[in-house]
Amino acid sequence: MDRAEKKEMVAELNGVFAKTAVVVVAGYSGLTVSQMQNLRKQMKLAGAKVQVAKNRLAKIALDGTPVSSISSLMKGPTLIAYSDDPVAAPKVAVAFAKDFEKFVILGGAMGTTALNVDGVKSLATMPSLDELRAKLLGLLVAPATKIAQLTTAPAAKLARVFGAYASKDAA
Repeated sequence: MDRAEKKEMVAELNGVFAKTAVVVVAGYSGLTVSQMQNLRKQMKLAGAKVQVAKNRLAKIALDGTPVSSISSLMKGPTLIAYSDDPVAAPKVAVAFAKDFEKFVILGGAMGTTALNVDGVKSLATMPSLDELRAKLLGLLVAPATKIAQLTTAPAAKLARVFGAYASKDAA
């Protein structure tokens, strides 16, 4: 990498660290190429991204960003997983760490809050933004559904009574 590529990489990482909602740092030593591709694919499906960067460049890019607390985690072969959804990257990272013991979560950051391993795991157990939206929509639609059921219930009961009398007279 020459000097210009390094500057470009630092600028790109700085933009990522400044904009994303959550960053997870993990050690990947011992993973095969196919396992790393699998991780990237899972992250992409969840709306997150994985990036491997030189620790020195990542530390330079972290200066002045809200997630600068993760610079102490940048030791050895590390990767950065990040997403705009606060639970997407942690969910995939924790699930992947359960399947592959060589993938070790070191910590992370959510905004200005530094997260240890337990913080990342607890963040992974929370429902995603889409799940929360679905629950909220369900709560909003439920009263209208109940009102519709209540208004049609008396008519349905009358129809059953008339049907019973009709079948009684026919018999």
